[in-house]
Amino acid sequence: MLEQMTARLDFQAKALVLRAQRQQVIASNIANADTPGYVARDFDFAKALKAASGGSDASTVRTTSAGHMQLGSSDARRPDMAYAVQTQPSQDGNSVDLDRERANFVDNSIRYESTLRFINSHVKTMLSAITGQ
Repeated sequence: MLEQMTARLDFQAKALVLRAQRQQVIASNIANADTPGYVARDFDFAKALKAASGGSDASTVRTTSAGHMQLGSSDARRPDMAYAVQTQPSQDGNSVDLDRERANFVDNSIRYESTLRFINSHVKTMLSAITGQ
């Protein structure tokens, strides 16, 4: 019974950790907006959440032999980082698009806050059910 009540919380907790990691990546991109040669990084949140929650993706490459190399990160807490697509070429080789990064930062912040509020409300609901109020 307790496992059913906390299963949704586990999923949301993993989402919260990934949102925090993505926020750090986006903040790093913004901080290096003027660094020559810096290449913006990001990760696919949906794919990382699916990997963290134990789901499998039909499009992922699977090893069928012990001699095959493992592609990507095998640790679900460390998502596979990718380079962001450069939309505005610059002379110094920096690929950070500040408008896109700021929009991603705000979007991720709002989603982080909503996940946090969901967890908080779920815990309050469980506490009121336990205390019988």
